[in-house]
Amino acid sequence: MRLRTTRETKDDADRRLALFDFAFDNAPIGIALVDIDGSILRGNEAFSRLVGLPLAELLGKHFRDFTHPDDVEADLFQFRQVLHGIRDGYTIEKRYVRPMGEIVHVLIHVAAMRDSQGEVVRFISQIEDITRHKEHERQLAERAALLELALEAVRGGFWQMDIATGVFETSDRLAQFIGGPTAARLDLERYLEKVNLKDGAQADLTPLISGEMDQNVGEYRLDTLAGERWMRCDRRLLRDQDGRPTKIVGMAIDFTEERRQIEELARSARTDALTGLLNRRGLEASYAGMTPGEGLSILVIDLDGFKFVNDSHGHAIGDAALLETARRLTMAVRPEDLVSRTGGDEFVVVVGGTPEVGMAVAERIVQVMRSPIIVGDIAADVRVSVGGVWSAAKCELAPLITQADVLLYEAKAAGKDSIRFRHETLRS
Repeated sequence: MRLRTTRETKDDADRRLALFDFAFDNAPIGIALVDIDGSILRGNEAFSRLVGLPLAELLGKHFRDFTHPDDVEADLFQFRQVLHGIRDGYTIEKRYVRPMGEIVHVLIHVAAMRDSQGEVVRFISQIEDITRHKEHERQLAERAALLELALEAVRGGFWQMDIATGVFETSDRLAQFIGGPTAARLDLERYLEKVNLKDGAQADLTPLISGEMDQNVGEYRLDTLAGERWMRCDRRLLRDQDGRPTKIVGMAIDFTEERRQIEELARSARTDALTGLLNRRGLEASYAGMTPGEGLSILVIDLDGFKFVNDSHGHAIGDAALLETARRLTMAVRPEDLVSRTGGDEFVVVVGGTPEVGMAVAERIVQVMRSPIIVGDIAADVRVSVGGVWSAAKCELAPLITQADVLLYEAKAAGKDSIRFRHETLRS
């Protein structure tokens, strides 16, 4: 009976050893047995492939022989700690150097194998190839660095909102852009307090929260440490795997200077470069927004004697005369009326109100232009002739200007410095 028990115990040990050998040799990751000096006692094929050496050449080699020189000390330090009983094992990332110089990043789990007295007799190591993972880490780090670099050049920052909880939070960079270096992150209420009340609709997130749209752009004015700034906010909705809205992320960028440039371009396209008055395009656009009320008077004005001033004293004096004319015309009307320069020395004024109002403005313009225009030591005598029409309804502008033009030439033919104004109702 005792002989049978001994035989069964030996058979069990042989089966366990066979299972260990099978698992060791066929494991998908590298496995190595290492003696207490750090030399390889045994390895599997996966380990051989990682190191880039045949198993026969690996046996007896110290692990420092194929470890990157910069990683040897860190590995040896923990290896010795296990030998001295400070720890039972360790995990470390390091690099192998293959015979042709190729670098392989590995993650190694090292465990001590002890005898019955607790002494370390060897080590077993499990080695995973993490080269691809490290490459991904490197790429992510590069992208993060590029993003950080890009954000440093951006005036503004990120924010995000969790739809389920309604929690909204700005990034540190956006909070600091708004409130300064020590500013804390802002919640939705405090952020919206910074948005100009007139632009509230542009900051509305309802279409995104409801899932009505997946992205949109809003432009609004934001109160910041640098004063009120125009922000362009690109917003995107994130959904879960079932398509339900989960989060909104936004990037708010200060584009104040760009907006000013756009506004300046728009203004330039609608205004006369010399006088700053509306040009013909600006006049037509502004006229389109007027309401007739009690009617509209269109006054076409031509300077009398301007050619003589320009020819006698030069274009600089002529330009000064035009600038002064623009100033006097603007002073002669109300802010809601339109004053434009439509040609060299031709101006058009549009006045809202009754025909009596239009006629009174025309008379005022003729009167203010009778005073000489003083430029340095030159007194330029530049007067005006005015042709005007009144329309009870808002007709097309071009035909009205044509009719007023006819009356202007009648005024000039009658001796200049005068007015011809048609009071009867005109129809388009």
